[in-house]
Amino acid sequence: MIALSEQEKRVLDLAEPVAAGLGLEIVRVRITGGRRPGLQIMVDRAGGTLSTVDDCASLSRALSPVLEADDPISAPYTLEVSTPGIDRPLTREGDFARWAGHAVKIELARPLDGRRRFQGVITGEDTDGVHIELEGEVELVARVDEMSKASLILTDALIDAARAAGGLPPQPDEDDMSGFEVDETEDQNTDTLSDEI
Repeated sequence: MIALSEQEKRVLDLAEPVAAGLGLEIVRVRITGGRRPGLQIMVDRAGGTLSTVDDCASLSRALSPVLEADDPISAPYTLEVSTPGIDRPLTREGDFARWAGHAVKIELARPLDGRRRFQGVITGEDTDGVHIELEGEVELVARVDEMSKASLILTDALIDAARAAGGLPPQPDEDDMSGFEVDETEDQNTDTLSDEI
């Protein structure tokens, strides 16, 4: 599921060695349509830890000349390198095991009993596939190559896990806000953080 079309697979083949050289792993490659196509590449740091804005910028700079030279997308396009975010797509074997205990939504490439879309909690991943507990204590087991989409569902538990792993910036209600300025504008319901440089 990292890359679906032949064109995306071609981009992946070009991008993977460049990313690996920077200590990054490609999570997903997607080419979107429109008047000006978009090439979206999501990356993690090697080992599955969250990438940073600097990681994304480094990959974008290193990858641009490679894409220009090979020209996998003939029309002018926009390159977007990003982090997968908290409610990240799960695209590779091993992704699901890393997020066991969290809610997930998946779409199968082929219907199972007339259904393609499922939601549940990841209970594990092994040689049989990904184990997902659905409502009513029903278990779905599917291999990654049988899925067309999969992503985590944003829950409080997922936010807490991301915070514990250092994947979220400090929040206004937390004690350690050193280096950040909280803007408490009366017109807004939420606080804004800006890094002091």
